[in-house]
Amino acid sequence: MSVYFDIDTQFKVPDNYKDIVMDIIEASLDYLKCPYDCEVNVLFTDNSGIHAINKEQRNIDLPTDVLSFPMLEFETAGDFSFINEAESWNFNPDSGELLLGDIVLNVNRIEEQAERYGHTRRRELAFLTAHSMLHLSGFDHMEDDERLIMENKQEEILNMKGYTRDNEKE
Repeated sequence: MSVYFDIDTQFKVPDNYKDIVMDIIEASLDYLKCPYDCEVNVLFTDNSGIHAINKEQRNIDLPTDVLSFPMLEFETAGDFSFINEAESWNFNPDSGELLLGDIVLNVNRIEEQAERYGHTRRRELAFLTAHSMLHLSGFDHMEDDERLIMENKQEEILNMKGYTRDNEKE
């Protein structure tokens, strides 16, 4: 698995953020039983950076907490069986890894939402990463039943790795 990080913010990104993101990406892929080594790109940005991306890519003129840009269109969310290894466009030609997509994380919102919801930045970052990984794996939350499925899977991933409210540490 390869995770490529980029930082586009003047705010300091805490040292442990990359480790948390790596931990949750790996846990998400294990949870979904992804049979491939994957490549994911992660950008840490701030309110103004994610606002610009949200406006440009989604025509939404607001900042948000996380954006996900999947590389694949899943027939069934979380089911990787449709992927044809012979179709090289799904895979990085240099590494052979499945190109899963991009995650954009807003460091301002991680802090704000952790405080608002009464948990640590560590848990908020893990939550947003799990949420985004589910999007990269075909899940969505446009309908209420989809939202409930996604919320359940997010909690299961976080619980697997100990990112629970009763096990909080910064």
